[in-house]
Amino acid sequence: MSFIKTPVKGMPEHLPNDMALREYVLGTIKQTYYKFGFSQIETPMVEHIENLTSNQGGENEKLIFKILKRGKKLENSNNLDDLCDSGLRYDLTVPLARFYANNVSVLPVPFKAFQIGNVFRADRPQKGRYRQFTQCDIDILGDSSNLAEIELISATTQALKNLGINDIKIIVNDRNILKAMAKSCNFSEEKFDNIFIVLDKLDKIGIDGIKSGLIELGLKEQDVQKYCDYFKNGQEFNSCQEFFGNRLNGFIEENTLKNLDQIISSASMLTGNNCNIVFAPTLVRGMSYYTGPIFEIQLANYHLSVGGGGRYDKMIGKFCGTNVSACGFSIGFERIIEILKENNFDANSKTKSTAILISKDADENQVNKSLKMANSLRDNGERVLVAPRNKNVKFQKDSLISLGYTEFIDVFNDTEL
Repeated sequence: MSFIKTPVKGMPEHLPNDMALREYVLGTIKQTYYKFGFSQIETPMVEHIENLTSNQGGENEKLIFKILKRGKKLENSNNLDDLCDSGLRYDLTVPLARFYANNVSVLPVPFKAFQIGNVFRADRPQKGRYRQFTQCDIDILGDSSNLAEIELISATTQALKNLGINDIKIIVNDRNILKAMAKSCNFSEEKFDNIFIVLDKLDKIGIDGIKSGLIELGLKEQDVQKYCDYFKNGQEFNSCQEFFGNRLNGFIEENTLKNLDQIISSASMLTGNNCNIVFAPTLVRGMSYYTGPIFEIQLANYHLSVGGGGRYDKMIGKFCGTNVSACGFSIGFERIIEILKENNFDANSKTKSTAILISKDADENQVNKSLKMANSLRDNGERVLVAPRNKNVKFQKDSLISLGYTEFIDVFNDTEL
């Protein structure tokens, strides 16, 4: 029998420099969120299959890695649906909702949580897309005020800035605004999800593609034209109240537009000049569990999204029987890693690294002195490697330099440290 040396398809493995970068990014994010008052939690990678297939995860529910029952339970299963009782989590939000319902009696209100961990989706692997990847979430549970959205945007923006990422744009919308626009055009509510799926493709297919897609859903042409008129003057605006005027009167709660503008205003004040926060009536976000404001982070220089989130006030109630206000933001951790790599970011340079190479001719006294020196340097905050000196020392040093070592001490029997 021969073993396979490559990883399972779609599963990543990381070399030392990759791990150094990942750990640096994780440490920076954790430190930032901690300063904003978020507490770290951890949930299992394996979740009840009933929770994962509860119509909370949208298209992700089609990508679940299901886990077979064991022993007698598997033997007694009669059909395919009965073969599994659990699966690997496809995101961190559903496990968080279960976690909160299970531990609510010992948690403060509101509860500010951050969670970092691997998630799994049985997607088609391709460049930059894996079946196992890291998500990095912050959530505020039990706060129905705008303060939750403002804090989430501020903390996430600060985490990116602390990583040296600037020129940040955050686009915001509200699921209630999306519904109100659809209602004002006489669209029936049972078609809302399909309408929003079409609208979400605006950047790819243009306004004419949106018209065609909506008409294919069986919607009246005059209603479709009225709907598309909302977007004829662009996709981003400084104020949703100014954008809509009185066009949504009677279709939306009075304070919805005002609240979203307050979020934009307050978050803009806190995030400063390197962050542009705008209202985008075309922002959809795919998850059907969002109930209010939604947001997405874009980087001007890369034309891609590196994070997003929104309010999901009804999910936790499905676990504990009582609705709990909830709002969350997720950073696209893997995309951040790729961006820093493109910019040749060297995480190893953040710490002085010294390698002490001991010749095979060094005596016990020299070895002990070398080990004591290593401990002294470590106490001063350095990273220190102690290793035998190879015969091909040039190749050895070049390999260590690639791992971030910049200082070398060669120890021989006739050399005093």
